[in-house]
Amino acid sequence: MSSHNPTSDFFENLAADAQPLEDEAKAPPSLKSRIYSALVRLQSSSGPLLGLRECQEAGHGLCVFEQLVRIAPVGERLKAMNPCQVCHARVLAERFDNAPIYWPHCPYVKFQER
Repeated sequence: MSSHNPTSDFFENLAADAQPLEDEAKAPPSLKSRIYSALVRLQSSSGPLLGLRECQEAGHGLCVFEQLVRIAPVGERLKAMNPCQVCHARVLAERFDNAPIYWPHCPYVKFQER
């Protein structure tokens, strides 16, 4: 079942029209991390996020902490919350441009220049 997501469509169209920047013009990883956090907070303010099980079933990898929340014996409401908001990886990534975080599927690791 495919669902129409206007926010996702907007960003996909925006990215499709974007021109690549020169290497020296790239935003620092800490800024990318802060922007990502702000966008997720904004998205969650309009309603619950997609549950972790649904994210994984859609083909998105879960970081080690999301996996723990997914298998924990807690209600679906907690599983639909954003574990990144309490994760130390977010705090490090928002403050350092070469944060010491390395685990797979962490969105903040993807912003770091390695």
